[in-house]
Amino acid sequence: MIKKLRLYEMDMRYFRFILFPFALIYGIAVGIRNLFYQKRILKSSIFSLPIINIGNLSVGGTGKTPHTEYLIRLLKKEYNLVTLSRGYGRKERGFILADETATAQKIGDEPMQYQTKFSNEIGVAVDVNRVNGVISICQAKPDTNVILLDDAYQHRAIAAGLNILITTYQNPFFKDFILPVGTLREARKGKKRADIVIVSKCPDLSHVDKAKIEEKIAPKKGQKVFFSRIIYGAVYPLMQKEVETFKNNKVNNRSIVLVTGIAKPEPLLSELSKTNKILKHFKFSDHYQFKEENINEVHNLIDKFASENPLIVTTEKDAMRLVNQPWSNKLNNYQWVYQSIEVEIDEHEEFDRIIREYVEKNS
Repeated sequence: MIKKLRLYEMDMRYFRFILFPFALIYGIAVGIRNLFYQKRILKSSIFSLPIINIGNLSVGGTGKTPHTEYLIRLLKKEYNLVTLSRGYGRKERGFILADETATAQKIGDEPMQYQTKFSNEIGVAVDVNRVNGVISICQAKPDTNVILLDDAYQHRAIAAGLNILITTYQNPFFKDFILPVGTLREARKGKKRADIVIVSKCPDLSHVDKAKIEEKIAPKKGQKVFFSRIIYGAVYPLMQKEVETFKNNKVNNRSIVLVTGIAKPEPLLSELSKTNKILKHFKFSDHYQFKEENINEVHNLIDKFASENPLIVTTEKDAMRLVNQPWSNKLNNYQWVYQSIEVEIDEHEEFDRIIREYVEKNS
């Protein structure tokens, strides 16, 4: 086993060596673009209302969505809040302000998650062009006084007033490499643009060596570093609208088939494995558009283990792409549930204060 692991590590080092020239070319191109924005050869649009940007340096899997939801909960009662996302994976183009007809196919899975949970309290918009998106929001909802930019850290055409950079405890940006060698969209020094850095998915906030990690991050003057962890909440029936009926339900001592189409499902798999028997994990790529044959394969496996009364568990984000499909009625015949998550931020009082002060001063 140890010999195989060493061979694998040697193969990975060799593979990275082959990809290094491509990473160098990509890094130079991104670096030139950032330099043009820094020297104002390329212009960034500035708006007069508070805009908070939540993003990362890497490609997916940092926990950006639950952190965005944390900000929504923090601000939605006091401000007219709108989220603005690219709407990755959607079939329609241009600016869309979500309404009761919204689906993941129209606006993307993450915006649809915000719309499903907070539609009566906030606005949810999508546009690949964030500048046009902000202008369109202000025209369609002139009472808007806070905008959350979802995953726009590299979208330099718009200058957010407050930038939040999220990096994971397991694979922090200071240990990562630029694409395609690693998962970074831009060089590590891109962290300098952040006002706040959050180290997400910490295993236990009380036992994390925060000082050592902060030393590696090397925050600039005025840059704040926070740590957060995932909290696994209730599970909810996938096809059940009245989710409050099932609040606080947990999955324990069950046979489970896990179905995911997210970047890094390993933490959820580990969490469910603690108290349950995992029959199989159907692992699809991030933002995967589920097909009917995928669902049939899952259901065929469930039928084989019918005597164990297995549960099919998916993520909240995946749930957005599973419903409102031509074949979604098939899900009613099996026990599909989705796992909800939230984040706990260490020293959250200080974090909340910084967010509130920024919004109040710039409203």
